[in-house]
Amino acid sequence: MTIFNTTGMQRQPTHPGAMLREDFLPDYGLSVEQLADALGVSRQSMIAVLDERKAVSPELALRLARLFGNSPEFWLNAQRAVDLWEASQSIKHEVAKIKPLDVA
Repeated sequence: MTIFNTTGMQRQPTHPGAMLREDFLPDYGLSVEQLADALGVSRQSMIAVLDERKAVSPELALRLARLFGNSPEFWLNAQRAVDLWEASQSIKHEVAKIKPLDVA
């Protein structure tokens, strides 16, 4: 039996920057500067991700996955969830007007 999620997510997903800020940095004892240096990125771009002003790119996902021993998909899926949530909130009224097609 398949149960479909027809209501969608009711809360905004956690931004990967918040995951880094609240879970990964404290667990690994890293400062923002240490994280940026370890990843080979600028401190300013890392701060933008941590402040949730910038998305995790595929390139950053590869770097984070290597550093923390997880997968790039982990980081990209987290970012994708945030992006879809934000898009669904911004155009939900327009999407609601679309009539689904019936199979011929």
